[in-house]
Amino acid sequence: MTKSRAAKVPSDFDRFATLHGIPPDYEDQQGKIRPVPEATRRKMLEALGISADPAVLKSQNKGLQPPRLELDGRAPCYLPEFLEKSPVWGISLQLYELRSQRNWGIGDFADLREFCAIAASAGADFIGLSPLHALFLSDPSRCSPYSPSSRVFLNPLYIAVDKVEGFDPSWVDAAELESLRSADMVDYKAVADLKLAVLRRIWTSWRQKGLKEEALERFKTEHGEVLHRHAVFEALSLHMAAEGHGSGWRQWPSQFQKWDGDAARHFAETQSDEVEFHIWLQWLTAAQLAEVTGDTSRLGMRVGLYFDLAVGEAPDGSSTWSTPDLELPGMRVGAPPDFFSTSGQDWGLVALSPKALQDQGMAPYQELIDASMRYAGALRIDHAMGIWQLFLLPEGETPAVGGYLRYPFPDMVSALSRVSHERRSIVIGEDLGNVPNGFREVMEEANILGYRVLYFEEADPKGYDISGMTRLSLACLGTHDMPPLIGWWRGEDINLALELGLTEPEAAKQARSDRAAQRTSFLDGLGLSGLIERRNVMATIADSSSGITTEVAVAMHGLLARAPSLMVALRLADLVGEDQPTNVPGTSDAYPNWQRKLRLPVEEMAESSLFKQIVTVVAEERPRKA
Repeated sequence: MTKSRAAKVPSDFDRFATLHGIPPDYEDQQGKIRPVPEATRRKMLEALGISADPAVLKSQNKGLQPPRLELDGRAPCYLPEFLEKSPVWGISLQLYELRSQRNWGIGDFADLREFCAIAASAGADFIGLSPLHALFLSDPSRCSPYSPSSRVFLNPLYIAVDKVEGFDPSWVDAAELESLRSADMVDYKAVADLKLAVLRRIWTSWRQKGLKEEALERFKTEHGEVLHRHAVFEALSLHMAAEGHGSGWRQWPSQFQKWDGDAARHFAETQSDEVEFHIWLQWLTAAQLAEVTGDTSRLGMRVGLYFDLAVGEAPDGSSTWSTPDLELPGMRVGAPPDFFSTSGQDWGLVALSPKALQDQGMAPYQELIDASMRYAGALRIDHAMGIWQLFLLPEGETPAVGGYLRYPFPDMVSALSRVSHERRSIVIGEDLGNVPNGFREVMEEANILGYRVLYFEEADPKGYDISGMTRLSLACLGTHDMPPLIGWWRGEDINLALELGLTEPEAAKQARSDRAAQRTSFLDGLGLSGLIERRNVMATIADSSSGITTEVAVAMHGLLARAPSLMVALRLADLVGEDQPTNVPGTSDAYPNWQRKLRLPVEEMAESSLFKQIVTVVAEERPRKA
């Protein structure tokens, strides 16, 4: 039950901060009211560039209205007519995890094109991808797609180098390629070293021939100064890392820490060919991605690619260096204490300044959204609550002293809506975690699909029932932060959390009990739905802790496909029998996050028995209609 706030006369500062979107307290998931220290709120105001001088507090309050969680009559986001008539399904994957007989040790756009053909043939209408944002070429170990250097630009490591015009196979050692392909984990450094070396050779050949590519010139004109700054950052980052200063600009000598400083300008002028090389890389990446988008359309996929937009950016990356006026300095995005993390979370990301966005008429936010939507028929907003509020903590502090900063929700939705209609892209909001009261209702009003994860739904002792799930949503079994179905069923995530010290023995014991109840609820639900024989349910329940059977794994996907949700996403790792997690939240070096490849190569997926059984049952439940 929600606890009421104690009566308190707000101070002039409290009123002032609240009017600027910084409330004095917040309600956590347990209904507890947590005060936000005044020192934290003053740092938020400072990050916004707003003075809280006591002498002017009252005068500055005049005419201001606190942000509101309302649409104010703004137009909702794009929602295609076919989706209302014919719900769709698709397959989500991590691009790097694709294994093939031709790639260079990391899944690439050519692999993606091949898999799109397989998925479309099975009846899928979309392919879901984790963020393809630019990371750090100078430090490939920084491989989390959710900690990008820039959300506007793309990751060149996904270029299929052998498909680039001018590539000569003799430039690559066959044994080295085979070693990279056969490894169970992506060796990001080796992949980056090899790809960049060969791409430089193609670039040099291209330049020596004096080739002029009109598409490249159009790309440069379209992206303008921001592209140039990103390319300068990439070139500087590689140079600084080679000199021992690190990949992020905060580790560089002070004279290089500003894009418009004399040192950075001089570097850009003297290393103009290197800067042009990184512009060329962005063009190649975008061109190959556009080819994938074109394929999905030709293959009849009604949605096409489904992208993911990270909630923020690394504090020392291209974005904060190139456009520092858009960021909130000195603040980090995180999450308040909750059931899963009693001390809260520091995500190590910086956020956009709502004041800077409004001062520029929301143009930077529209450009950020457009950077993804130009290639995608759907865009997932990671931590969608961020279009209303973000939990922030001062740099160097713990989440215990954090608080919320409100964003101009109507303006944020207007920007989303405008671009979604221009690009004809569906908007999906990942609304998991501490969701404020009324947020999901306003999301629905804005035509933003919610996110429904079956593993997070309450285990009904009478049998799991999907009929109550929200129609305006995307449903899935689990997320990339959870193990695939086989591992989840066995409770491998609980065992791993205990092994890595992320949970206590007593909590693990309770989690195993809860997991057993979930398994039983799912099995009863499958029996009631007729997806498995009722006579098999009790025997399966009795032995379910030892592992999931193929019959149950297929039936679980059939149950998912019956959800009222307009969109359903299957996880490729589930379709090919994987059991190990992609990412274990709360770890860095203790687990190989974002490195594990699928065991089955793309070339063999279409003939995989498990793959065929699952996509067949899902396609029967959700047939593609013209």
